[in-house]
Amino acid sequence: MILSMTGYGKASAEFRGKKITAEIKSVNSKAMDLQTRIAPIYREKEMELRSIISTTLERGKVDFSLYIERDDANAATPINRPVLKSYVDQIRSLVKDYDLAEPAEQWVPTLLRLPDVLTKSEVVELSEEEWVVAREVCDKAIKALMDFREQEGAALQKKFAEKIANIGALLQQIEPFEKARVEKIRARIVEGLEAIPEAQYDKNRLEQEMIYYIEKLDINEEKQRLANHLRYFTETMENGHGQGKKLGFIAQEMGREINTTGSKSNIAEMQNIVVKMKDELEQIKEQVLNVM
Repeated sequence: MILSMTGYGKASAEFRGKKITAEIKSVNSKAMDLQTRIAPIYREKEMELRSIISTTLERGKVDFSLYIERDDANAATPINRPVLKSYVDQIRSLVKDYDLAEPAEQWVPTLLRLPDVLTKSEVVELSEEEWVVAREVCDKAIKALMDFREQEGAALQKKFAEKIANIGALLQQIEPFEKARVEKIRARIVEGLEAIPEAQYDKNRLEQEMIYYIEKLDINEEKQRLANHLRYFTETMENGHGQGKKLGFIAQEMGREINTTGSKSNIAEMQNIVVKMKDELEQIKEQVLNVM
């Protein structure tokens, strides 16, 4: 079964008054394009996480976030009391030394705006216990994304199978018109010659020229190659994931055979069928870009 490159996964866990959340999403890309946003406490594990994600997802434009949310009781930014006291002592010393008036109403707001008075306390070192929880959250988010990719891949494979079957059916519809057009071509040439009374021609040579002309318009080889490509496309889908680029190449080859068939089709009925085949193939090409 094929996999889609589009996916989304999210997981969370509680750890000592804070919520650890991992979120990951991906869309199609020719290679692995990974962007990360990781909370400072987990930065030391960034390379490990990048390796896990790249190995598991293989390809796609991926956005990964690992962040922390605290409960309301711990969310307020604490005041750094030692720093605040130091500022107060310095200001009072300046007031005394230079005979200045002490601040009144603006005293507290001014102090709170001074550097490092308000500090966000973070755990400097990551404990092994917390990393076990965070790593499990990351693994769950990645698995959720992979499950999403499998579901999307199954839907794509079903759609591709329908489109391939439609092209195959259209290919069969060409055959009756193909046989009839040979007689039409022959009759049109003969009628054209008979419309010129004074025209003289060698019937044997005319027959040879008609055979040559009809052979140039023959599409049996194109039909056979297109049928082979349709079969190969289906087999490739069933071989497992990681076949996106290969399916794209096969679709290109299918397009060449359909285009050649169209250029050799000199009756409206065949050309209409070719247009329908191109429409089905175009839908395959659009969606094959999403395949792993």
